Amino acid sequence: MREPKTIGLDQLVEALRGAGETTRLRLLALLQSGDLTVKDLTQILGQSQPRVSRHLKLLVEAELIERFPEGSWVYYRPSKSAVGLTTQTLLETLNPSDGVLQRDQERLAEVKSRNAESAARYFAQSAQHWDKIRSHHISEQAVEKALLELVGEKPFGTLLDVGTGTGRMLELLQNHYADGVGIDSSLEMLAVARANLDASGTSHAQVRFGDIFNLPVARNTFDVAVVHQVLHFLDDPGRAIKEIAQALRPGGRLLIVDFAPHELEFLRNEHAHRRLGFDEAQIANWVDEIGLDLISTTHLAPEKPRAEALTVNIWLAQDPRILMAGDTANALSTINPETV
Repeated sequence: MREPKTIGLDQLVEALRGAGETTRLRLLALLQSGDLTVKDLTQILGQSQPRVSRHLKLLVEAELIERFPEGSWVYYRPSKSAVGLTTQTLLETLNPSDGVLQRDQERLAEVKSRNAESAARYFAQSAQHWDKIRSHHISEQAVEKALLELVGEKPFGTLLDVGTGTGRMLELLQNHYADGVGIDSSLEMLAVARANLDASGTSHAQVRFGDIFNLPVARNTFDVAVVHQVLHFLDDPGRAIKEIAQALRPGGRLLIVDFAPHELEFLRNEHAHRRLGFDEAQIANWVDEIGLDLISTTHLAPEKPRAEALTVNIWLAQDPRILMAGDTANALSTINPETV
């Protein structure tokens, strides 16, 4: 259970001043529904880009929202700080049938629809390549079923999905975590993920641009981290595992999903796979070197074994540090958008 956050009198006054303007309140209300860019907000509000940017700057300075650059774009979202959470509580008292707010929500739906169409076009262009790869291994449904069994039914606080792609892991586990963060280095895939999260109603997860070797999250923060079919694209998977492990809180779990060793060279030549799978000893060594305990390895072979069949493995590792009293609440309150 979250412990309530408190703020000082002067800090609350500054927060109220920051939010105390019609346009800024409209911005805060819109951002409750997910990440939006200046372009999105300008289209919704019907105001000039400099005006909207100025209001957003004031909200950032008041710690009511956070900004996250992605290439040439910048996304905004509600702050997880005590100030931000306090303001979100105040926003719940707004009448949703207010005419101005209703029009904002209608325009927001139009913007999200256009963004979803753009993401769908990109996904359709790439889908044929992914389908060719999927044809060589067990169904995604079987992999997801195994993942759910390994995660278990007990809910947890925070999820980190590294190389989130379409955001599928955030969707799959949405009923298990309180706060989720997906990281990806592809702006196109982040657009797909945002569209999918919107469509599935996964409002307690966010995605952001980031480098797997320099994750934009705080250390000792996440209960569960997932890296799903990502390591085989990397020159230095061990370094990536180390970076992800540092984001785990004491007792946190790491789930690695990737291929067992294989000889399908077309994956290297046509799909940029740097590694043709990983054997158990290799993953075990990397996990051991960074101080995690390897708990289990699950082997998922294709239903119809053949020469070009790929086996998917799921490795479950755990941070052996002991969770101290009070850390449960702290873990939920320390998702930091800045790299530590």
